[in-house]
Amino acid sequence: MSDFTQHGMVPQVTHDERARQSFVKTFRAHLSGKVMPGNYQVFQKRVVPRFQAQHGRPPEDERELRAVMTQDPYYQFWSAMQRRSQEMLWESVIDPTERQLPELIQRAKQLADRKRGKGQAGSLHLDPDVAVPRYHAAADIHLQPGGYHTDFVADDVAAGVVYDKGINLYMGGALGPENNAMGDLLVTYFREKYPARQPKRILDMGCAIGNSTVVWARAFPQAEVHGIDVGAPVLRYAHARAESMNVPVHFRQANAEDTKLPAGSFDLIISHIMLHETSKSAIVNVMRESLRLLAPNGLMLHLEIPRGDDLMEQFMHNWESYNNNETFARYMTGLDLKAVAVKGGFVPAKTRVDHYSPGYDVAKTNYSESFIWKILVGEK
Repeated sequence: MSDFTQHGMVPQVTHDERARQSFVKTFRAHLSGKVMPGNYQVFQKRVVPRFQAQHGRPPEDERELRAVMTQDPYYQFWSAMQRRSQEMLWESVIDPTERQLPELIQRAKQLADRKRGKGQAGSLHLDPDVAVPRYHAAADIHLQPGGYHTDFVADDVAAGVVYDKGINLYMGGALGPENNAMGDLLVTYFREKYPARQPKRILDMGCAIGNSTVVWARAFPQAEVHGIDVGAPVLRYAHARAESMNVPVHFRQANAEDTKLPAGSFDLIISHIMLHETSKSAIVNVMRESLRLLAPNGLMLHLEIPRGDDLMEQFMHNWESYNNNETFARYMTGLDLKAVAVKGGFVPAKTRVDHYSPGYDVAKTNYSESFIWKILVGEK
């Protein structure tokens, strides 16, 4: 098993539970490293020649490629195994969570109530009037049972507990021991591009368990750092998790489309792969709200996953949409993020999409140097 920080909200696993999680991690690594690449050979040696023989040309778009690629037995085998590995991932994490859920809820309450010095404690504000948007309620994103937002019991934290260890297994530990890689990456980008800026109020949209939010709070200890999400259980967990790490963050249940927060109240607004989990209309609303919340000369940074540079890469990326309940992600493939920001009110001259890879030491971090991220930048 890869290193995973044993902070105050991590459930204890038995020998068998640990072995089960280790198997899932190894199985997914095998699928990713040994089985998945075979799809590209199938594409070149079987699918394209077969399509060309019938149509006199190669497939021109994803619709044409999907129609033939999904009929190939090799792709069907890999896809079925990949889907099952995702289900197994959640099963391996849910069992120890359910077994210890009463204790985890109690622990979260104790951490939330803990008294610390002025300016050293975070906060949690839940709003039962915040409606979970349809793009979250209609399908369990990543197949996580109940998604990020479902309370199964009073004061539930299960969604957060499951998500924390779940994404560690999902990425094979590549997000770092605290699932901190994306926060580290965006902080690195910010410091490289804007070394003179010292943000005083930071808002992390779609913060989930606060794994990236905590990174920003540590990087800028003099700043007041806020994280918002629509899911109450992940926010309860995020607050307890941050408190167990002695990192002050202010968590609030709010929709990034309409936060109800005061206009002009943040000089830096960020998100970490949130946009692809919204919708066609919501993503524009998020831009409008980001602009409204920014103080004069404020900065917006939305980190997103690249969708591939050619037809086959895009097809493979979009497996997540069709098989892992990333329903909006495939629409992001050809989306002009700058145009979306401009539609939301940002000035074209102050808006851009940067492609960024920070060049981490792979031997120490497991971050891929070849993975080029997208960062939507908007200045007010």
